[in-house]
Amino acid sequence: MSIKHLNQRDLADRWDVSEGSLERWRSVGIGPVYLKLQGHVLYRLEDIEAYEAASLHQSPSERVTEGGAA
Repeated sequence: MSIKHLNQRDLADRWDVSEGSLERWRSVGIGPVYLKLQGHVLYRLEDIEAYEAASLHQSPSERVTEGGAA
């Protein structure tokens, strides 16, 4: 089992957002769960992918269910 972790910069690059946005989102409880180890914030790839899947929308009022269909 290989667990991949992304740091804040990696996730900011993946989502094309600033690191400051990720910091703000964490402070208000938005975004994927994260690890904080010895002062370093890490995100597990599986948690990022789960958050992305849960954030899929077919239209502004319709979330996409598992498998990509509404």
